[in-house]
Amino acid sequence: MSKLTTGQTVIASLIIGFFIFSAIITIFIPTDDTDTTDEPTPADTTVVINATEAQMSQSEHPSVSPQKPVVKTEAIEGDPMEELNSLIGLEDVKAEVRSLANIVKVQKQREAQGLKNTPITYHCVFSGSPGTGKTTVARILARIYKDLGVLKSGHLVETDRSGLVGEYVGQTAPKTNALIDSALGGVLFIDEAYALTEHKGQDYGSEAIATLLKRMEDNRDNLVVIVAGYKDEMKRFVDSNPGLRSRFTRFIDFPDYTGEELYKIYLMRANKYGYKLDEDADALLQEQLNQAVEHKNRYFGNGRYVRNLFESCVTHQATRLSKISNPSVEQLQQLTKEDVENAYKSVLQ
Repeated sequence: MSKLTTGQTVIASLIIGFFIFSAIITIFIPTDDTDTTDEPTPADTTVVINATEAQMSQSEHPSVSPQKPVVKTEAIEGDPMEELNSLIGLEDVKAEVRSLANIVKVQKQREAQGLKNTPITYHCVFSGSPGTGKTTVARILARIYKDLGVLKSGHLVETDRSGLVGEYVGQTAPKTNALIDSALGGVLFIDEAYALTEHKGQDYGSEAIATLLKRMEDNRDNLVVIVAGYKDEMKRFVDSNPGLRSRFTRFIDFPDYTGEELYKIYLMRANKYGYKLDEDADALLQEQLNQAVEHKNRYFGNGRYVRNLFESCVTHQATRLSKISNPSVEQLQQLTKEDVENAYKSVLQ
C-alpha cells in the first residue's frame, strides 16, 4: 500500500473533522422540526399571557396557575350607572342594582355622620340562562362598588370551576388562594359555580368552597364574590353549604330576552360597526328572532345567539360581495335578506 502524501493527509483530516463536527451538532442542537413543534402557537401564547396576568399580585402563591385563561377586566373610566341604564332590557336587574347602590350610598353617608350601620351583603348570586348579561352587569357592579368606596380598584376577575379546582391532592387550596389574591380590591366572578358541588366521586370542589368561604371572611373589606349560573342549579348550590347560604343572600335573576329585545341588540351591534339591513332583511330578521325565542330551550344563547347571527351575516355578505370587483360604500354597508337567511341556517347547524 502506498503512503499518503502530505496533501492527501490534510484533506483526509479535514473530512474526518467535518463528520465529527456534524455528529456533535446533531446530538446537541435540535432539528428544525423540533423547534417548530415546541414553539407555542398564538393560542398557547394567549394562555400563558392570561395565566401570568392572573398571578401578577400573587406573591403568596407564585407557583400556582389556573388550568385555563382567567379573564381580568380592569375598571374603565365613565359612569357605570349610565352604562347600566343604557343596557337593553333587564329592567328588573337594573332596579336591583340601583337599589343596592342606593343602600351602599346611604350607609356611607351614615358612616360619615358617625351613625351605626346594619351589615350589608355585597356578594351576589346572578341566576339565569347563558347570554343574559350576567358578566356585563358584574363588570358594571364592580365599578359601582369602586365609585362608592366599597372596593379599591373595581376590576373583575372571571373564572369557573377549572380556575379553582386542582387535579391532584394539595393543589386546590393554593390554586384557589392564588386566584382570590388576583381579585382583591375587586370582584371575583365565578360562572357556573354549581359545578363545584355537582361532581361525583373523588373531587376537590368542596375544598375550593371551604377556601373561598374563609377568604371571603378574611378579606371581607376588600373582596366581593359573585357566583352565577342557571337558576335552579344556583339555588341548590347555595343550599348545599351553610357557609354559602349565610354569605350569599342577595339573588338577582336575569330573564331571557324577548324577540324585540334581541332585535334591538342586533341593530345596536350593526350600527356600531357600520352595517344596515335592507327592508326585506329587517323583516326576516325580526321573524327569525321571534321564532328562535318561541322555540328556545334552556341552552338558548340569548345575546350570544344574536352576536353569532350578526357575525354570520357579515361573513355571508363578504362571500356575496367577493363576486363584485369594486363594491360601493352602500353595498359594503348593506346586509340583505339573502345574508340573513344564510346566516340563520349557519347558526342552526
